[in-house]
Amino acid sequence: MYRISTLNKIAPIGLSRFSGKYEIFDGAAQDTGIAGSTAVLVRSQAMHDMEFDDQLLAIARAGAGVNNIPLDRCADQGIVVFNTPGANANSVAELVICSMIMAARNVDSAISWEGGLKDDPKVEDISKTVEKGKSKFAGFEIKGKTLGLVGLGAVGRLTAAGACALGMKVLGFDPYLSEAQAKALEGTVEVRNTLAEMLPECDFVSLHLPATDGTKGMINAALIDSFKDGAVLINFSRDKLVVEKDVLAALDSGKLRHYSTDFATPGILGDPRVTCTPHLGASTEEAEDNCAIMAADQLMNYIETGAIKNSVNFPAISLDMLPPGENEASFTTIEILTKGEPEPAKLLSAMFADKSIYAAKGAVRGEYGCALGLTKDEITEVPAVEGVVRVRVIKRD
Repeated sequence: MYRISTLNKIAPIGLSRFSGKYEIFDGAAQDTGIAGSTAVLVRSQAMHDMEFDDQLLAIARAGAGVNNIPLDRCADQGIVVFNTPGANANSVAELVICSMIMAARNVDSAISWEGGLKDDPKVEDISKTVEKGKSKFAGFEIKGKTLGLVGLGAVGRLTAAGACALGMKVLGFDPYLSEAQAKALEGTVEVRNTLAEMLPECDFVSLHLPATDGTKGMINAALIDSFKDGAVLINFSRDKLVVEKDVLAALDSGKLRHYSTDFATPGILGDPRVTCTPHLGASTEEAEDNCAIMAADQLMNYIETGAIKNSVNFPAISLDMLPPGENEASFTTIEILTKGEPEPAKLLSAMFADKSIYAAKGAVRGEYGCALGLTKDEITEVPAVEGVVRVRVIKRD
């Protein structure tokens, strides 16, 4: 029986995917926490201070961002970390489109002003006061304006499609965009080679990239200086991407017209030039269901077959080939997870040289790698080899 611990509320439709081989526990409510778990399902719970025992094989984040999980420590312990890219993309993209319209039409400030009229003793006729005061909230249409997307992943691409449908011109920058991906965006996004080339053209700039050592604080005073005067900055990715004091200074100077974000801090709450939503990007029923389903399926596939898909600390790998006429249940899968090994498949074959290994396959991502192999031989001993952080022997059934 495999033990799956949850650390946040996970959509029931996702938990229902687990077969009778699995037991589901609320890891946050257990006295022992996640101890003894085969895998963990998590959303936003911080895991950096948690201890992981040898039984823990995997962690699945029901969402895209994984900054709440200690990725390197997990990799060194042979714990595969998954996320669910694209599962909540439509939810986030819709909110980005909403935030552009709200900023253009001063919706947040207008609603706040109107709400305050109810208890204002000076207001005798609300209808007349509204008609008289609405002019100070006059905005502009987003049709014909230019949107710049920093990052062209799943959310960026959906945002681009929505903006185009509303008559906007869409520019994009993504240093990791492949030629095939760039070609698929033709007719929707004009891809720029640098931010310096793109930013001066944009009425709106929307961030769609993870917070890494290379991206943290990238939206700073120097970069903001290259923005078009009066641009709107939108951040539904991560708060650490921006230097908040520099954004506020740009709002003070008029360099930025508005800042829309999904991440609250004391410095921006209540500022009329900032629209701050309470981390609602992925908070739709559909997104939560999609993320939970994808996370559960990825965990089961890994636990039962060793296949890795959408991991953020180990490479993708699967091994589906069987000899003609053979039954899958007659094979055992051997999996090794490695660090600093350039050829994991060769290492697996060498480790089990006395066994008949069929179709060994390996993959490497950075300094971490993995390999899968099939055998009909019984595995009774697992050799300890330098560079191998975990060995799994999985009996197929």
